[in-house]
Amino acid sequence: MRPAALIMGFLLAFSAMAATPDIYNFDSRAEEIRFQNLTSELRCPKCQNQNIADSNAPISRDMREAVYRMMKGGADNEEIIGALESRFGEFIRYKPKVNERTIWLWATPAIVVLIGLLVVIGIVLRSRASAAGARPLSEDEQRRAEQILSARDNDA
Repeated sequence: MRPAALIMGFLLAFSAMAATPDIYNFDSRAEEIRFQNLTSELRCPKCQNQNIADSNAPISRDMREAVYRMMKGGADNEEIIGALESRFGEFIRYKPKVNERTIWLWATPAIVVLIGLLVVIGIVLRSRASAAGARPLSEDEQRRAEQILSARDNDA
């Protein structure tokens, strides 16, 4: 039984080491907040809908390490994001830059709403025009309509 207990002890120790969170030493609280903001703005390339601060993927751990190293090296936020973007692609940004490639991404909702408004305005104007174009009943038509309505009321 002793070898089984020893093996179980090793397995538990290794699993505890694997679950250890990353610990970074910062000089100030502002630097720690900057690190948290940067890691929450960058998307994990593997998880696709998690930022690198929340992801447990190895690639996210490597990205957090790179952010920490570059911060300690004196890089500003744009340099850090630019370096990671050049390595992993624009996908890692939650808020892509507006440029000729992404302008349609930003403009499409506004264009669709504008087209919808134009369609609604067209329908309203067309219905008003058709209602205004309806001519009133002549005296003969009015008398005939009254006869039909009175005959229907008498039958009921």
